[in-house]
Amino acid sequence: MSATVTDPSAPAPAPGNVFLIGPMGVGKSTIGRQLARRLKLEFHDSDDAIEARTGVDIPLIFDIEGEAGFRRREQQVIDELTALPGVVLATGGGAVLNADNRACLRTRGFVVYLRAEPEQLLARTERDSQRPLLQNGDRLARIQAILAEREPLYQELADLIIDTDRLTVRRTVNNICRRLQTT
Repeated sequence: MSATVTDPSAPAPAPGNVFLIGPMGVGKSTIGRQLARRLKLEFHDSDDAIEARTGVDIPLIFDIEGEAGFRRREQQVIDELTALPGVVLATGGGAVLNADNRACLRTRGFVVYLRAEPEQLLARTERDSQRPLLQNGDRLARIQAILAEREPLYQELADLIIDTDRLTVRRTVNNICRRLQTT
């Protein structure tokens, strides 16, 4: 599939900061690492930064502090990482739920929404036990519910939307770079 541009008349910004948003399992971290290498920018993953700061993994943060506690930590990390110059940032899937996070992402860089169908996300996450929001009940139904809540926010925030279902990491990176007018 090809890339879909939210506002085709808007000029692509020069590559400064590139922020990847989208649901869990869509490939933000994998694509982000490759994109950063290609653009010669520094790569950051907001979830990795939270784990490095706390010394524990995200499921344990959810167990101890709940989702609200995790989201407070996420907001601080998103604010700090989006303020850095020349970065590619892979955000957590729920980062868009917070209005302050959306403002940081919208005003500090080029936002790419990586989209995938629920069945594809299920296939990509079915063996992953590190996804706190998918640990109980019907995983597909949970993914669909999460997407129903977040999809409008992803779309509103995106400068570029890419359907990743049938794309390799390399083709996805190429599509983003083409939009950024870089090679």
